Amino acid sequence: MTQLESARMGRITPEMEQVARQENVDVDILVKRVAEGSIVIPRNVNRDLKEVRGIGRGLRTKVNANIGTSQDFCDVEEELNKLRAAVEAGADAVMDLSTGGDLGSIRQRILERCPVPLGTVPIYEAAVRVGSERGSITRMTAEDLLDVIERQAKQGVDFMTIHCGVTRETVERLRRQGRVADIVSRGGAFLVTWMLTNNRENPLYERYDDILAIAEKHDVTLSLGDGLRPGCLADATDRAQVQELIVLGELVRRARNAGVQVMVEGPGHVPLDQIAANIQLEKRLCEDAPFYVLGPIVTDVAPGYDHITSAIGGAIAASAGADFICYVTPTEHLGLPTPEDVREGVIAARIAGHAADIVKGIPNALEWDLEMARARKARDWSRQFDLAIDPERARRVRSQRASADEDVCSMCSEYCAMKIVEEALGGTSASCSV
Repeated sequence: MTQLESARMGRITPEMEQVARQENVDVDILVKRVAEGSIVIPRNVNRDLKEVRGIGRGLRTKVNANIGTSQDFCDVEEELNKLRAAVEAGADAVMDLSTGGDLGSIRQRILERCPVPLGTVPIYEAAVRVGSERGSITRMTAEDLLDVIERQAKQGVDFMTIHCGVTRETVERLRRQGRVADIVSRGGAFLVTWMLTNNRENPLYERYDDILAIAEKHDVTLSLGDGLRPGCLADATDRAQVQELIVLGELVRRARNAGVQVMVEGPGHVPLDQIAANIQLEKRLCEDAPFYVLGPIVTDVAPGYDHITSAIGGAIAASAGADFICYVTPTEHLGLPTPEDVREGVIAARIAGHAADIVKGIPNALEWDLEMARARKARDWSRQFDLAIDPERARRVRSQRASADEDVCSMCSEYCAMKIVEEALGGTSASCSV
């Protein structure tokens, strides 16, 4: 029985209780939102998941970190180092996007060490396997895809990106309108190439009911992928993207009717002034399904700094209602990330999510900042480090830039504004209770 089916029966699962405690929300409200589909709890029944997470309405904005081998760099130990860096930096979920090496074995090792929900993109494995065995991904069959989905579900994968909204109709809209960057989703590119070569409909769309049966059996949360997401600002919110979202909205309802938890993935590269509209479109068309966004990246001209461009977009998106942010690392568009890149990407996305949570009124979000303000006023450095979103970096910077006066920092030293005012007011100042 899935979390969705349990919630509809009014049954409170241990996972629901855990999420309610984490989020400081009433468990009955949580159950109601799981039942209606505005919250998902990715947790495969075949896996002993140590740290359950809830994603959706009224909950803290969650952050995902992507890791995985490539054809050029296939070092499993390095990916496990990235996993550790992601979890230590506070990632709420991890996706294994490996395309190089023994994919099943790599995934198993990651599953064994990953304490948070783990996601995959099954078409990657199907494409790699068929390309190796038959010479071209265009020789892939629907059965190949279903076989990979089922094997990954049995293995314990908690959520899967399924690009089932890439249909012949959406591709034709893309062709008629034209794009600057065409398709930047790897899964979308695989499928469109297959569809055009074979002159057939997307097998993930045609066999959606079979996918739902697998997902329901193992309680795999489906993450309906945005295979036609914009890869540059010029392509944002075009007909192909919106048409795909319309299809995904219809598939959300079918998943819920089948008892399957489902969320929806979104763009991509989006200008600042279009982000809120994109969130509103998804929430309306997909019936308040949790929205999982990549960034969004708000400018195309900052390679090497895309953890910053995406954090800007992520904060706006989450404050407008997005529920789940996929991190972007400094090496986005340039190369495979290192463990340190992973850490920076997670921290940047967490900052964006937390900034949005303050706006959304998430329980305890503003209180965290208030505690930091009080510690900063008291120049309580130990407390500031404990409260910092990245305590390790805060301690390192403080130690490297220490002031001769340990009570203050080396930016202002004896001219510390708070210390000056404190002394002028006789050691007291007006207090503010929030």
